[in-house]
Amino acid sequence: MSYLLIGFGIFFLIFSLLISIMIWMENKFLAGLKFFLLFLPLPLLFFLAGWYRFPYEEIIGILLISATVITGIIILFPSKTNKFQNRSIPVNRIDERDTMFSRKDLVPDTKHFREYYVRNPEKKAKDDLFRELPGLLKPGTIYYNRLAFAAANASFFTIEQLHSLVRGNKTNEVESVNKNQITRFLKTWAKKLGILDVGITELKEYHLYSVGGRNERYGMEVINSHKFAIALTVEMDYAMMSTSPLAPTVMESAQQYQNSGSIAIQIAQFIRNLGYSARAHIDANYELICPLVARDAGLGEIGRMGLLMTPGYGPRVRIAVVTTDLPLFIDPPTHDPSVLDFCTKCRKCAVICPGQAISFEKRKEINGVFRWQINSEACFTYWCKAGTDCGRCIAVCPFSHPNNLLHNLVRRGVNNSILFRNLAIKMDDVIYGKKPAPENSPDWM
Repeated sequence: MSYLLIGFGIFFLIFSLLISIMIWMENKFLAGLKFFLLFLPLPLLFFLAGWYRFPYEEIIGILLISATVITGIIILFPSKTNKFQNRSIPVNRIDERDTMFSRKDLVPDTKHFREYYVRNPEKKAKDDLFRELPGLLKPGTIYYNRLAFAAANASFFTIEQLHSLVRGNKTNEVESVNKNQITRFLKTWAKKLGILDVGITELKEYHLYSVGGRNERYGMEVINSHKFAIALTVEMDYAMMSTSPLAPTVMESAQQYQNSGSIAIQIAQFIRNLGYSARAHIDANYELICPLVARDAGLGEIGRMGLLMTPGYGPRVRIAVVTTDLPLFIDPPTHDPSVLDFCTKCRKCAVICPGQAISFEKRKEINGVFRWQINSEACFTYWCKAGTDCGRCIAVCPFSHPNNLLHNLVRRGVNNSILFRNLAIKMDDVIYGKKPAPENSPDWM
């Protein structure tokens, strides 16, 4: 029995060391040390029970091993939540003019400005607050960094140059395609180009804005007759996002908007070369709501912070979409209630949000849809103070941890078991902190 107890002790000691090393490799030394010290009593208990002689040692040893095994089985035993079984489908289309990205472009004393606030007088006082602040990527903001902001502006400038390419003429000769072959080719090629994940869904009415709100599309009815939508995600670097809301986060955000957009345009042109219609939807030139399309294409769920929660990277992605009439196989619908249950219980993004823009409450029915709704005015107003697009909620989300063996096992456990899910939320708070401080900017910055 003593050898068995010592064997258990060695196993748990090695296990705790390996996990701690994985965390240290994320440049989270303190978090790794916390895990090691938190887990250390378990192997020490087995060592003491196996090394020293005392009355009823065999019975106590059996009880200790049994308790450990039973606890592990209970925590890992598959259990699914009965909540969130039905996916909410929007009943109304959203007017893009109501989004903060459209409202920030309104210029005082212009026709569009006056018309908008005549229709929406309750929004003017809130919007005037952010207009009094320096603004995104502007001098005088909290995290102003001349080089980083210049780099982010260079990415956004490049995206603007791509806007004229989102549409294009298809070739006159239509290529006959095999749906299975072209779908496989397109997905494989997209990943070769740098796309993280690809999903295909039927384009629904509720995916589309009702009226455009940016640039030349302002006030125009959105009409898109394409049958399919291809959702594309790219990863935002974990180390850069961990510095949020400091300047590196807006550099990374802008860069990945650019990367996803350029690849979407390349894919759209590829489709037009085959003789089919296609339109790329990229930053500041969307006809649709990317997270909804990506959700329906099987790439994730919409979480508490209003962003797409992907299985392997959480909200740490940027999305672009290509709509087309190219015949494609759609991905089977997926729905992961465990993510919604996790977001309901976690609330870490709401706790950390500098603008207090994320709700602590449960999902509510809003315009016929059960969802969380962020306070977009509070969120954008903080951006105008900080000078960056913040990203603090993305950085601290437990699903945003690196896509490695440790966190993938945790994600699998979260999906598999309610008890494991509850434990994972508590452990993330203990090890990484409920309100972790931003990481320092890279040395080269």
